[in-house]
Amino acid sequence: MHRSRLSYIAALVIASVSGNTFAEQASVSSPAESSLKNSSEALEKITVYGRHNALILNSGTATKSNMSLMDTPAAIVVVDKTLLDQQNAFSLQDALRNVSGLGQAGNNYGIGDNLVVRGLGVNYAYDGMFGGADLENSYNPTRSLTNVESIEVLKGPATGLYGIGAAGGVINLVEKKPLFQSQTLFSGTIGEWDHTRLMVDNTGPINDKLAYRVVAAHEQEDGYRDLGNERAEVYGSLKFNASDTHEFLFSAAYIDDKVQIDSIGHPVRILNRDSLAGEGDEITADRLVNDSDADNDKKLGIQLTDAQREQLAASINDTDGVLPLDLGATGLISPLSRPNAGEEVRIKVRHDVDFSAQTKLRHQFQYREYDSNFVRQTGAYNYVYWNRYGEINAEPRAPLEVDGVLYPYAARRQEYRKQEVSETTLQYFADLQSTWSWGAFEGEHLLSVNYENRDMSVMSWSAYDADGSSGDNPIPYILDIRSPNWPTGRFEDYDTALRTNYDKEVSAYGISAQEVLYFDEKLTARIGVAYSAIEQKYQHKGTDRAPEASAEADTDDSGLTYNLGLNYSVTENVSTFVNYAKGRTAYSILGAVDGEDDRPDSESKSFDIGVRFTAFDEDLLGSFVWFETRRTNLRYGNELYNDNPEDPEFNVSVPQYFYDDEDNSEGFEFDLNFALMESWSMNLNYTRQDAINIRSQERLGQTKGVPKHMGGVWTEYTMPINLLNNPISFRLGADYVGERTINSTSFGLPDAVINSYVVWDAGISYQAEEWDVQLNINNLFDKTYYSKAMFLGGLPGEERNISLTVNYRL
Repeated sequence: MHRSRLSYIAALVIASVSGNTFAEQASVSSPAESSLKNSSEALEKITVYGRHNALILNSGTATKSNMSLMDTPAAIVVVDKTLLDQQNAFSLQDALRNVSGLGQAGNNYGIGDNLVVRGLGVNYAYDGMFGGADLENSYNPTRSLTNVESIEVLKGPATGLYGIGAAGGVINLVEKKPLFQSQTLFSGTIGEWDHTRLMVDNTGPINDKLAYRVVAAHEQEDGYRDLGNERAEVYGSLKFNASDTHEFLFSAAYIDDKVQIDSIGHPVRILNRDSLAGEGDEITADRLVNDSDADNDKKLGIQLTDAQREQLAASINDTDGVLPLDLGATGLISPLSRPNAGEEVRIKVRHDVDFSAQTKLRHQFQYREYDSNFVRQTGAYNYVYWNRYGEINAEPRAPLEVDGVLYPYAARRQEYRKQEVSETTLQYFADLQSTWSWGAFEGEHLLSVNYENRDMSVMSWSAYDADGSSGDNPIPYILDIRSPNWPTGRFEDYDTALRTNYDKEVSAYGISAQEVLYFDEKLTARIGVAYSAIEQKYQHKGTDRAPEASAEADTDDSGLTYNLGLNYSVTENVSTFVNYAKGRTAYSILGAVDGEDDRPDSESKSFDIGVRFTAFDEDLLGSFVWFETRRTNLRYGNELYNDNPEDPEFNVSVPQYFYDDEDNSEGFEFDLNFALMESWSMNLNYTRQDAINIRSQERLGQTKGVPKHMGGVWTEYTMPINLLNNPISFRLGADYVGERTINSTSFGLPDAVINSYVVWDAGISYQAEEWDVQLNINNLFDKTYYSKAMFLGGLPGEERNISLTVNYRL
């Protein structure tokens, strides 16, 4: 894998930040890292805003100003590091249970953080700056929480504040910052499947104006079902208080990870029950009739003997064609697959200027580089029985027969794909904030400008079995997916073809103005308007199918977006809000563009009505939000358009494309957090959503992989033990995800789903003066379930997993 000089430069920068102080002060610590939070005054506002006991009551993600959640007219959920550490959540995937509306994308290809909010795509950010993207099925980093202080999820479009927008919202990972208080933490974790993790966090002053922080971790495991991973990460930052009015923050990150990919999981056997002859639930050989050329096209599907039809019928289970085939702890992760070797470098400079007590400027620049390289299996279909457009079991969409032998559980149309991607991003944000008052009125002006450039290079090669390869060395068939006969050697040993080869550049800039108005103690309004422009350049550089490089295609989009919000405090403990936002999403960030300058902009719109409430002296905070979020103006082809002059139906007088497709999600979200009597805390959330795809003016039903219902709960109770000097904390949690569709009519599975599940987790922790020990048990009752909806399959969730974390802090 290519390793740039910047990667090593970043590592050297980080190492120099720590200097001798790191070596002198390195020691052991708690994964909860509670000692870093003992003095909330030591943390800057962007790290932990207004804290009352264990709750965060303020946030800046929705408005880029430190604003009370009770006054914020937007749907936002904040998750603190304390809660994440109780759950031993080391990655963003581990944190999904804590936020309503946040879940896995449908048709997940098992590559990194393919997440959605309200069934729609999201932006990922670190302190508001670009943190990688969900770019279709090619690559997407798996984000670690090692250097994260809190997670803030803003729902709905936010183009004016965060640049190129996504319809679902923004996941903002607030990173750790240097402190002017010397502290060192060390954490070590061991668990199932040879899981080990070591982490050190060291911060302190260099002098009265300069402070540093270094966070480093290494984690590896063989993984459940051999889904192994290894990650090495180092973060370094320097805070320089140049004067009372100027502050600088320099930070760098280097991440090197290797994550095994399972793009198939447990597949659904392709049995189309609507194609069977006769009636009833029992499937016998006489219902598996051979193709008789009833459509008179002179084409016949595979002709099975009576004995073969008996053999095929005997292999069919009640759930085939509807649910994934349970392969147990095995799976279709071939030795030809190679883990995603991802390398990421981020270098960021931030400068805060206080022009006066009322006027402040924050501007920041970030350089980000990400390289990805992997080999994954993208297709392995077990065809059983299907009448497809008048052909019953037409090759190669048919059971596999070789030399008269039938293999009912064979995998056909296998594809392995090697992907190499390199992305470089430059980003600049400037936010000028000014507070004002006029009589009984107060407010905040915010003027923001942003510029972003992403330069991407994408190449992929494919290798197929005999169904898709005409070469002399295709991938061997898998004769039985329950006990696979794997191919030997490497991906490159087989017939490969270059299928994707292009360069893509996306540039965007914008300017926005926002006004927050405090009319009185009860009424708060937010009005924002933004103009953004996106320019995309695409060039096909030649593949085996299309060897000639194409001319560069360009497209430009620009337009206005806005945000209107109103918050009213009914009482001191209850407030209501309404928010309407319109954003813009870049058209085909990863794929080709065709140079259409006059096409309608792809937009995102969100309407929220919410209630927030507090109780018990602000030891309890909750919210209930009804929402409708949409991505509109999605393109689809006009079936009447035909630009082939030799075709009798040649017709270019009609529009080539329509732009009224839509992804629409409507429902409600509930979030509740409390910390009572310094002994009992709880996080509770629930989501009910109808996520609908509208295609060609037809509502197609729930979006694939997105459940209608999901929720989570996590609670901790701390109690004194007479025989011990310190209390013990007991923890219990549950994660619920409803039924998800994985159906595909084009693959003969109109009714395929993965079932709902509830998984229970538990933990116990004991903390002394410097030491603490934490035991976590995930999947307490060893539930069998599918954690992700794959393409025509489900990714098995982990079996019961026990991990032990031992810590020392100084």
